[in-house]
Amino acid sequence: MQNDDHQKDHETNKASSWQSVVNDWSADKQSFDMPWGKLMMWLFLLSDTFIFSIFLISYMNVRMSATVAWPNPSEVFALTIAGHHIPLVLIAIMTFILITSSGTMAMAVNYAYQGNKKKTVYLMLATALLGASFIGMQAFEWTKLIVEEGIRPWENPMGANQFGAAFFMITGFHGLHVSAGVIYLTVIAKRINQGKYDKKGYHIVEITGLYWHFVDLVWVFIFAFFYLW
Repeated sequence: MQNDDHQKDHETNKASSWQSVVNDWSADKQSFDMPWGKLMMWLFLLSDTFIFSIFLISYMNVRMSATVAWPNPSEVFALTIAGHHIPLVLIAIMTFILITSSGTMAMAVNYAYQGNKKKTVYLMLATALLGASFIGMQAFEWTKLIVEEGIRPWENPMGANQFGAAFFMITGFHGLHVSAGVIYLTVIAKRINQGKYDKKGYHIVEITGLYWHFVDLVWVFIFAFFYLW
């Protein structure tokens, strides 16, 4: 008798569990509380990850298979300041700027969720300004390599010809992302200042931050592959 009662209870609980599942599906329950724009940004960053991965893997393949000596980064990317030959000084400053911009972007997201619109706008604009500074330095770097060093995508007097093609393609593609990010940050900051997201919420700031942190992370890999290897 006790076994029959136990079996009936088990069947009742099982039926109740299935009914709960049916109720959840029929009520159109949301499994993950994620805004649509945030999901789309993650998908975009995933696709971009594949592209940058292909570029960097191709770079490794080209470098390891080159028959001519690869240029020494300490010589190619050195600057002469006050008569001193300093290797990688410009690249170090550029890297510091991007790392700092990640900090200001993270603070902007934090203040956005606190509802502090003024600080959010200032920090997003500061991030955009740091990004613009990075682009300006990259333009200076390209000018130096092209005008002073004579490096082209198809030739390189300092070593393997493949160096120029790989360098301009990958850093240029990243620079394009940074430029787009600067515009994106500026537009969103302006819209926040105008009160466009007062009712919608500030998820857009976090979405913008995802893009910017991705751009910064990609630079870490480019820095390691091109300037330290």
